[in-house]
Amino acid sequence: MKSIFLFIGRIILAGSFACLCAAPFLFNAATLVLLTQALSMLTLAMLWNLVAGYGNVGVIGQHAFVGIGAYAFFGFAVLAGWGLAVAIPAAMAVTLVFGIAVYGIIFRLRAAYLAVGSWVVAETIMLVASRLEVFGGGSGMAFPAQILKMLGQRPPDRIVTIYLMALVVAIATFLLIWALMKSRIGLGLAALRDSEEGAAVAGVNTRLVRAATFILASPLVGLVGVLSTLQKGRISHIASFSMLDWTIYVLFIVVIGGLGSLEGPIIGTVVFFLLRELLQDYGAFYLIALGALAIAISLFAPRGLWGLARHKFGGDIIPLTHNPK
Repeated sequence: MKSIFLFIGRIILAGSFACLCAAPFLFNAATLVLLTQALSMLTLAMLWNLVAGYGNVGVIGQHAFVGIGAYAFFGFAVLAGWGLAVAIPAAMAVTLVFGIAVYGIIFRLRAAYLAVGSWVVAETIMLVASRLEVFGGGSGMAFPAQILKMLGQRPPDRIVTIYLMALVVAIATFLLIWALMKSRIGLGLAALRDSEEGAAVAGVNTRLVRAATFILASPLVGLVGVLSTLQKGRISHIASFSMLDWTIYVLFIVVIGGLGSLEGPIIGTVVFFLLRELLQDYGAFYLIALGALAIAISLFAPRGLWGLARHKFGGDIIPLTHNPK
């Protein structure tokens, strides 16, 4: 039963990957927009899972780095007139600097204090962004047409380009986390996930590991902000720094799928978007259903849907063995 379960899971994963690669040839523009959103959320979920699920840094201010990436990219591409090939890595560098600064502020906090502290920092940055008149202040600004045309002359071409960018970012993020988890650092992260005290006794530098995961994730989260703002064609402090879109939904995805696993964010993203498409026409009941499901999973399956399946069938769909070299 175990081998059959893992075989079917790997076949589904491989088939989904092939389908995503061929999506521009298979689906219309509306579906590609939806898939782009799903890939962006998956990337954020994988990164938050790395920080909170493995690094044990329970932040709820991830939306700050999405907004910083979006605003920095807008500044470099529109205000400074840099090309996309330079503006995108520059925006990631700015987000990295902010990541180091924010961690320097909150690294002494733990548990609820860490969560609240990270949220306060994120909201403060959002309020500062809303006062920046050069970025449109509280109203935001749209990208000039010539910037968007760098992605394609026609809207359908731009949709395909942004989708492919989101796909590459999601794949690169997954491979980076997978390689990290197979290294010595990954062994320390796995120990930290299971028991912080035990990891410290075993010689893991818990402070360094936490800092590494938080700082490593920040520029990639900023890159998702770049993709999001390109897809929307504008920046605004409300959308770019949206706690609901970039933090709350991401937490839901990871909790539902399974915290501290590679498979969890993938499963959680699929469940979230299926529920969103099925229930979004029901107004407030949509959010109520999401909240009720999250509470039920937290109470009866704290390891998430993947943790439940793994306990029943055993093994991992995505092989993960640590290389001591």
